[in-house]
Amino acid sequence: MRIAIFLVCACSLAWAQQTRHEVTDSPSESGRKPNNPQIPDGYATSSQFERVVIFRFKFQTDLLAGLNTMIKQNHIQNAVILAGAGSVISYQMHQVSNREFPSKDMFEQDPTAAADLISMNGYIIKGRVHAHMTLANPEKAFGGHLEPGTRVFTFAIITVGVLPDSVDLTKLDDENYR
Repeated sequence: MRIAIFLVCACSLAWAQQTRHEVTDSPSESGRKPNNPQIPDGYATSSQFERVVIFRFKFQTDLLAGLNTMIKQNHIQNAVILAGAGSVISYQMHQVSNREFPSKDMFEQDPTAAADLISMNGYIIKGRVHAHMTLANPEKAFGGHLEPGTRVFTFAIITVGVLPDSVDLTKLDDENYR
């Protein structure tokens, strides 16, 4: 009986620990093409904030789901994520893990890790959240793209600068626009 209890506890602990897995994006036709000389190396878009909105999330809230809900409730199509602060009791993020197309993403998840939310930045593009976050624990600071499974501990505060709906941000995070 004791062995069975030990095995159940050990399996439960193993399941709840940090995991990492790599995902290769679907190869696209443009990923095999050289840069288009018609597309500039960089471009600028000018605008002004219509308003600044500060979101606060409570204990256990999935941060990405909460952001998506607040974006919809506040009718935000385009915005800049200006700041983030708080803490989490679990996280999932991904980082790019290679240097050639197709790109590969390393997903890192820890459903039992507490960390401070040191910062968040990114964009809301046509209502879609593209957020990067930096977390820290007593050993290290680390970061990546916000993914589902990042749950709030004490609180999380995210500040966004809302841009006009007419601003075209669609090419900002399009890896094929090159």
